[in-house]
Amino acid sequence: MSDVENCIIIGSGPAGWSAAIYAARANLRPLLFEGAMTEENRVMGRFPMGQLAQTTEVENYAGFPSGRLKEFIDSAIDPSRQYMYPPVEEHPHAVTGPELMELMRQQATNFGTRVITDDIVSVDFSKKPMVLNSSENGSFQTRTVILATGASANYLGIPSEEKFRNRGVSACAVCDGALPRFRNKPLVVVGGGDSAVEEASYLTKYASKVYLILRRGEMRASKIMQERAFSNPKIELVKFSVVDEVLGDEDPRIGVTGVRIRNVQNDQTSTLEATGMFLAIGHTPNTKFLGGQVQTHANGYIAWTQPYRTITSAEGVFAAGDVADDYYRQAITSAGTGCMAALDAERYLAHAGVH
Repeated sequence: MSDVENCIIIGSGPAGWSAAIYAARANLRPLLFEGAMTEENRVMGRFPMGQLAQTTEVENYAGFPSGRLKEFIDSAIDPSRQYMYPPVEEHPHAVTGPELMELMRQQATNFGTRVITDDIVSVDFSKKPMVLNSSENGSFQTRTVILATGASANYLGIPSEEKFRNRGVSACAVCDGALPRFRNKPLVVVGGGDSAVEEASYLTKYASKVYLILRRGEMRASKIMQERAFSNPKIELVKFSVVDEVLGDEDPRIGVTGVRIRNVQNDQTSTLEATGMFLAIGHTPNTKFLGGQVQTHANGYIAWTQPYRTITSAEGVFAAGDVADDYYRQAITSAGTGCMAALDAERYLAHAGVH
């Protein structure tokens, strides 16, 4: 077991890196677990760098008005880390998610943040110092913990969906949309929020047509995102409908061939020809590894026990980002709460006489 750390941060999205920047500048020498590069993490959206690593344009993060950032990125990020996709030149109006995350990561490491590419699989918050157990690197002791593990994409839960996962069923258009099986073919996106419209819009670069399946008669997406869906000739809204079954071929080279949908108003079913189905129906907070040692709300998101503070029910444990936010769920709000969590952790340690 290692020496006692002042602060361990779990998670590598905007909340985690912002917390790391603030904690490092406060001389806490934070240690950050960014997650493991496993297939399970890829499928569940828990890859290092968080959800933004699987996003294209980020138009609403303040301070990045243009995507023409190649020269800056070349100077700011080690060439070995410059594997961002898609290329900078394709996005003239915004920074991309992977670019933004790599820049945050570099800023955190510039100030001395140490990074381990591994998962924390269990914790013991009853001990002081607390104990965190990793998948591949043993156990760690720490005085404070910042939970910034985000949330994972939800799936419908139907057997055929699981059967064809990674063979045409996906929860990440950016990860999989450019695959040959989806090019110039009709695709299905399930969901009616901003994420669903973003996924559908991205897929129109490759697909011949994108069906956007809406349970209700209208979208929940913001007005500007709705306008994008309405104005895109490749997107067709399928209202008052749900997916009953994913259809396909046992041959993995073929996979998904269509989706059977049911109209919730008249219960009639119909089939949409498609080679892929992409889910954009919300997320579940990544808290399973905590073993119930931190108080959560009924929906599973970590509860802050004091208003406007990132303090949790476990002493010395703070929560930031989407793992504690079921309302805003934006990159910029996650970064803000990451800052708050680092400041809360610093003040907690100062009160305990740790400097």
